[in-house]
Amino acid sequence: MIDLERKKQLNELFQQILKQNLTLDAWSWLVLKVEAIKTEEKTLQLNQSFSQIPRMLGKNQVIIQPEESVEISTLLPGFSLQEWSSDRLARVWLLMQLPDHNKEVYLHKINNLFIASEMNELIALYSALPFLSYTEEWVSRCEEGIRSNIGTVLDAIMYHNPFPAKTLTEAAWNQLVLKAFFTEKDVNQITGLKERANQALACTLNDYVEERLAAHRTVHPEIYQLIELGK
Repeated sequence: MIDLERKKQLNELFQQILKQNLTLDAWSWLVLKVEAIKTEEKTLQLNQSFSQIPRMLGKNQVIIQPEESVEISTLLPGFSLQEWSSDRLARVWLLMQLPDHNKEVYLHKINNLFIASEMNELIALYSALPFLSYTEEWVSRCEEGIRSNIGTVLDAIMYHNPFPAKTLTEAAWNQLVLKAFFTEKDVNQITGLKERANQALACTLNDYVEERLAAHRTVHPEIYQLIELGK
């Protein structure tokens, strides 16, 4: 989804932020785990490291300097580390170090994480979608995540994540937007919300508005804007 040069720069920037937010012992542990996953063909080391990260690194919210935030948004528009915890960032960064020269092995390892992950691990996996190799392979995973009923997992897919807007079909994108309104998400944090307005979504939202008004319920003002943009 992003070119190799920008991915390299983001990789280095995330590393810098992690080093600033972790103790020396925690950072040393993470570096050792990265070296281990680079050389092991099987999934065991990656699975164990991915699972152990919160216990070894903690879950404090990462502190990001203003210039770092600007650089991130410049390299990957629509993306943000706003309110991320150190374990979430560490998991994403760990995945960015995974060798991808063997597509079959790479896909197997990450798909295995998706299958076995608990809630916070899923949050990290969906947050990592913009940085994973073989972009087209993760579109169905994104669509699967939209169907989740776990609010924080939906947040990871919807908020400040450019992957859905860049990769989803119109139908899948519309499903994401509708799910956001149905679950009362802060739609202003959805990357690409206005840019991907479309006629089919406008029609569906118009029906949704009529249902809300008939039931004497409030309507999010952003819905009217999307309807107008989609006409």
